[in-house]
Amino acid sequence: MEITSVERNRKYKDKLSVFVDGKFAFNISEDDYLSLNLYEKSEIDAKAIDYIKNTINFQEAKSRAVRYLSLRIRTEKEVRDKLKSEGYDRECISRVVDELKAIGYINNQLYAQKYVYDRSKLKPMSKKMMKIELMSKGIPEETAEEVLADWKAEDTDVARSLVKRKFGKYDLRDEKIMKKAYMFLAHRGFSRDTIKEVLREFDTEINDEL
Repeated sequence: MEITSVERNRKYKDKLSVFVDGKFAFNISEDDYLSLNLYEKSEIDAKAIDYIKNTINFQEAKSRAVRYLSLRIRTEKEVRDKLKSEGYDRECISRVVDELKAIGYINNQLYAQKYVYDRSKLKPMSKKMMKIELMSKGIPEETAEEVLADWKAEDTDVARSLVKRKFGKYDLRDEKIMKKAYMFLAHRGFSRDTIKEVLREFDTEINDEL
């Protein structure tokens, strides 16, 4: 077999696309291409192509994934998307992800637990909304539900705390304020029944104080 052409990949700027016998064979970094002494019109066999795909590219992809994960915890989907955006093929990406999951670098359950904890501190919302957000980040529905089932804070408690924090200094007897509080909680994903229950409590508290 012969390397018939080499093109700088327009989508992945640090990659070269290598064609063997007129057909695309693999992407490779320019540094690796040069270090392996590859060039157009040179011969290449199946063993060399396999080595490039399964050793050279795999090790490079794994190193990039580890660097990406070192910045903060990521979901499996985020790692897959990152490697895909850098030009690695599906088989290489799957091998990297499987290995990193096996050694604990990728852990969707841990990600979901941390996400729920952080979200509850920074921007509290309903469990339903957190489930939607987790799934949008690639967390399986079953994992999201399991983590949220273990989360002790109930929606009514969270909603009550939000109203106190956001509207505590206002008079909730004012219809406009009440509507704002309702929309605020609805935007955070709380159910209609939960919102009504919480706002009714505040209305009762106000009346009791009079």
